[in-house]
Amino acid sequence: MNHAIAIATLCGLSVAAPLVAQSNPTYIQFSPGAVKGVLYKPDRGPAPHVAVLVIHRTSNFLSHPATRELPARGFMVLAMNPRSDNNEAAVSFEANALDIKSGVEFLRKQPGITKVVLWGHSGGGPATSFYEAVAEKGSGYCRGANKLVECDNSLDGLPKADGLILVDAHPGVSVNGLRSLNPAVIDDRDPKKIDASLDPFSPANGYKDGASRYSDAFKKKYFAAQAARMNRLIDAARAEQKAMKDGTAPYPDDDVMFLTRFEGARLMELDPSIHHATLAPQKLLKNDGTVATQIVESVRRPARGYDRRNASFDGGARVMTVRSFLSANAIRAKDSLDDVDWCSSNNSTTCAIRSISIPILITAMGAHYFIRDNEIHYAAAASTDKEFIVVEGATHGFAPCTACETTPGQYANSQKNFFDYAAKWIAARF
Repeated sequence: MNHAIAIATLCGLSVAAPLVAQSNPTYIQFSPGAVKGVLYKPDRGPAPHVAVLVIHRTSNFLSHPATRELPARGFMVLAMNPRSDNNEAAVSFEANALDIKSGVEFLRKQPGITKVVLWGHSGGGPATSFYEAVAEKGSGYCRGANKLVECDNSLDGLPKADGLILVDAHPGVSVNGLRSLNPAVIDDRDPKKIDASLDPFSPANGYKDGASRYSDAFKKKYFAAQAARMNRLIDAARAEQKAMKDGTAPYPDDDVMFLTRFEGARLMELDPSIHHATLAPQKLLKNDGTVATQIVESVRRPARGYDRRNASFDGGARVMTVRSFLSANAIRAKDSLDDVDWCSSNNSTTCAIRSISIPILITAMGAHYFIRDNEIHYAAAASTDKEFIVVEGATHGFAPCTACETTPGQYANSQKNFFDYAAKWIAARF
């Protein structure tokens, strides 16, 4: 399953809010026609003066849990689907910023609204942080010889937001792709040709379904090989683009790019000791609602069945175009974990966060694998008003990880606690 679609499914399965947030949401049509939104307002209580914009790169967020939880706490919410809704091959990541612009401008015009907060959940993290970085720095942010794709001046003049909440944001779908591809592939046209010394699903290398443990030597070799394969794919895509310009390619504008074993080989999903915890003591929002400061460890369980997933078409292969690959799914690196050229891709939360000055709340879910990445985001953030907190026992879609519990109900309040905390953070500033 496509990672973005999986995220949307997770969100849809999250525990519903106990209060009815809004009984009559309003559909909003934007331009181009593929861009759409749903506006949610509280059913009762004071008219909201803060609006929250919820959006992803490709996922359908029109019924995201925030559309129930935030209006129940007094906020207006605009949930949007961008022009590349549910279509990775249609992604022009830079152009998605224009969709966010439409949403911000729409919310600024709503009666009583004085502040607009961007909500970047998962792949919405790189989308919203890219938008805000360009809004603050101009199109110069997304131009330069180091960029795999450069934006144009259509992104100048984006209206800034007032705040940004990163919600278990990943470092970029580009980085997700880098870390998820199988570097043991010898021939990109044949998924069965594998270098046994790099095979993450070989017991000889440390694989055991649901309980893998890889040696430091293997991990070092593996992460370097992931970067090398990604760089090869990038070089091939750019060579194809050059051929298009030269008139020697089949098409002058774009072409299909098929990526075999591009999903399901992320070592941190197979071996939970990788990116297992924060490096420094950080805030942990505990199940009883209190906040502790400590080294925070992920309670996630190791993935199962990824050997079959990675080898399959449905679970391991990705169908994109040359353009969508370079725009959103590619990034340069020497090591997939620690030596990434963060700013070579515009789809990079870790790059964008350095150019953002507005207040920012960075959150991570305690039963997922983005805790360390979000600690990196927090350290890199340029905002003077910044905060980082991990939600104990929460899955990527906020619901409690019951499989991670040692006692029944151990993480039962994860979703309520998270939205309560986010609402208080907004109210304290705006």
